[in-house]
Amino acid sequence: MARSALLNVMVQAAMKAGRGLSRDFGEVQNLQVSVKGPGDFVSQADHRAEEVLRTELQRARPKYGFLLEESGAIAGEDDQHRWIVDPLDGTTNFLHGIPHFAISIALERQGQIVAGVVFNPVSDELYTAEKGGGAYLNDRRLRVAGRRKLTDCVIGCGLPHLGRGDHGRFLVQLRHVMSEAIGVRRSGAASLDLAYVAAGRFDGFWEDGLSPWDMAAGMLLIREAGGFATDASGGADILGRGDIVAGNEVVQKALLAAIKRPLSGTD
Repeated sequence: MARSALLNVMVQAAMKAGRGLSRDFGEVQNLQVSVKGPGDFVSQADHRAEEVLRTELQRARPKYGFLLEESGAIAGEDDQHRWIVDPLDGTTNFLHGIPHFAISIALERQGQIVAGVVFNPVSDELYTAEKGGGAYLNDRRLRVAGRRKLTDCVIGCGLPHLGRGDHGRFLVQLRHVMSEAIGVRRSGAASLDLAYVAAGRFDGFWEDGLSPWDMAAGMLLIREAGGFATDASGGADILGRGDIVAGNEVVQKALLAAIKRPLSGTD
């Protein structure tokens, strides 16, 4: 596959940061860990990976701004472009020795996501997409799964945990999805879960309480793989609201209807 110069910059930055994460993953017991909030960890690995990504991306496009998980928003001279970066999505998995985590990088141009990279350095799976150019896993073109009934589908999700989210509302949503889908999975790294939808591994996905860096690259992957993604109201403000519902056209609509259904007396 042919990549643009910008996407090559993103890929090279992700792979360089990924080498550091792979090394740290092998020495995870020696990492210093702090707690940002209940159930929300940050490690030396997050900070080191973010520093590598910022340095590499800034070297290639010094005027672009950033939205970084650990450092926040950094304005650039070019106010039409910014990088949206999660240096380690799935920190809890990482710190528990679970090899399901990723680097996520998206490029936003004039408010639109135009390129995205999601990279799991342990599995060496590199997901890439450019607006209008399709989505790829390594060099293989991706398409979302073609199943059309929730009863045939495996659905990914995030779930609230200690100190995060509306547990009661999620349990209602989960009850409705469980009653229709053949399986529900919670993997702990939203960017990878969205990439799995693009790859046809998950038929759909939903989660709320997310940040732009969790979703920006994965959202583009799904759309470029022929899928659909909306916010939980069915609108387009995914990054602003912090929630996402995704799948192919039919499954996305069915999943959205399931999670919006109120609890009835018969449930």
